[in-house]
Amino acid sequence: MKSTKSITRFDKSGYYFIGLIALVILGFWPSYFSKFFNGTGDFTFYFHFHTILMSLWMLTLILQPILIRRRKLTIHKWIGKGSYILFPLMFISILLLMHSRNKLNNENLDMALFVPFKDLIILGTAYLIAITYRKNMEIHARAMIATGIVFIEPALVRFINYAIIPLPEAYAVAMFILYSLIIILIIKERKQKKGRWVFPLILGLYIIVHSIIVFNIHLTTWESISKWFIALPLT
Repeated sequence: MKSTKSITRFDKSGYYFIGLIALVILGFWPSYFSKFFNGTGDFTFYFHFHTILMSLWMLTLILQPILIRRRKLTIHKWIGKGSYILFPLMFISILLLMHSRNKLNNENLDMALFVPFKDLIILGTAYLIAITYRKNMEIHARAMIATGIVFIEPALVRFINYAIIPLPEAYAVAMFILYSLIIILIIKERKQKKGRWVFPLILGLYIIVHSIIVFNIHLTTWESISKWFIALPLT
């Protein structure tokens, strides 16, 4: 009888997420990090708040699998409980940043909000799976990795845009790379009996939300929600 042990070494994923930090720095260097050195930074509190919380989440993604690998289970457990506070705060930081950067009379307001909101959909779905199956390592680990995958697109699009080709081609290339990564994970996991549905679910969600963006589909309900959200006195 063949072993059902996962061939994907999830306990090594923390080392791969170190590369994600490098990608984020490269992607946001011209628009954010470089401005601290040339003195042109004029960012709002909401941007800094968002950056700090996203950085803490990436640090969590790096530390947790390393702690498991080194059998530091107590620390791993406490950081996991801390995510119940960190994740909602990160969610709030994204909403506040979305609100602060848009106005009610902006053209295509619904689409401008949907681009970051789609990340919330996938991020929230992945985290919900992770905490629901927190006692099932095979599913929990895949779902946590999926939360990290969400960070790739925003940084990758920006890096390709300023370093290689402009938009919208840069967005298409980033989508291709992102889909390729998820498909590789799906193929690698195809013979696993536990948890292999996580990555196909994430891919399906990306296909749905990207279709709305690429084909510029304006949803009446979302247009109303967008106007209601921006009209709120949040920022």
